[in-house]
Amino acid sequence: MQMSPRTTARFSRGFDPDLTLHRASQLAMLVVGLAAFAGVLYVGRFVLAPMAVAVVVGLMLGPPAARLERMGVHSHAAAALVVVASLLVIAGALTAFAEPLRQWVVRAPAIWAELKSELSSLREPLAIISGLQDQIKEVTGADSTQMTVALEDNSTVTGLVVSVPAILGQIGIFLVGLFFFVATRNQIRDGVLRMCLQRRLRWRVAHVFRDVERYVSRFLISITLINIGEGIAVWLALSAYGVPAAPLWGALAGLLNYIPYIGPAAVALILFGVGLSTYDGIVNSLWPVIIYLGINFIEAQFVFPAVIGRTMTLNPFIVFLSLTFWLWIWGPVGGFVAVPALLVTLAVWRHIMPQARPVTMENIHVPERRTRINAAP
Repeated sequence: MQMSPRTTARFSRGFDPDLTLHRASQLAMLVVGLAAFAGVLYVGRFVLAPMAVAVVVGLMLGPPAARLERMGVHSHAAAALVVVASLLVIAGALTAFAEPLRQWVVRAPAIWAELKSELSSLREPLAIISGLQDQIKEVTGADSTQMTVALEDNSTVTGLVVSVPAILGQIGIFLVGLFFFVATRNQIRDGVLRMCLQRRLRWRVAHVFRDVERYVSRFLISITLINIGEGIAVWLALSAYGVPAAPLWGALAGLLNYIPYIGPAAVALILFGVGLSTYDGIVNSLWPVIIYLGINFIEAQFVFPAVIGRTMTLNPFIVFLSLTFWLWIWGPVGGFVAVPALLVTLAVWRHIMPQARPVTMENIHVPERRTRINAAP
């Protein structure tokens, strides 16, 4: 079967070695760049993590500071007022919940003992698994006695002595960075715009700044209001069931809800321990968890989409990937930064790659097929 010259040309254009190598080199450079970016984030996490949190919180505090500036307050004074007011609110909340939290921290060993006694029914399956492990070691020839390490030093005290100055240093970087970002956010934007020589590039960068501030501030303010409402709902529901220190667990539920997936799972685990130390039996201990998960389900499936809107709704799988990446790089701080960083990426992407017209049946043009009718002989 011999192909026509037109078909041969079409197949020859389908594979271009130079174009393939060019695309492969671009992909390799992208992978190397992402790996280098992740390495820089991990190495510089002591400084970059608190600065990133400062920028995220500063984007949320930007609108209140802008209102004060429009009232005639100097930018630095407005930033100081907003930051101090936020710190006072946080300090008041910590003071109110410090004593109940201390009492439950003291009861943590008793809760752990109760948990071990309730889970004693799992000893037999665990023993079977341990026996299988010993048999596997015998078959593979592994010696279970050659790895014996004993550490008898004050490693816990040493770790605290080393970590406390680092934590205080990161808190200081966060506070200073938050103040200067809120005070000089307009100067930062104007400085970046001056570096854009082309008018079209300047226009795009200005819209990127606008969308980043709008997306992140709207998301953080909305999620803060949602978390406050969820915390109050959890507090009232647990109080109605008779769970002790219900306001504390409501505040904890609202705080950890900033971290998707991981936060609700941690709250559910904590409430399970609280139920074990308060009620008899695993079934009764699960009711606080069921109450919380029910409220969290309503918030995640109905309240959050209604408040945020369709334009701010992100793909759950993309959110999970972002959360996994930032938790791997920066730990719990990365969990707080994950969604705002994704929103910043979305704002930049929408201006670098403008959205194409959606494909519908109305804008699809199907050429008519020409049929050749041979005349009858």
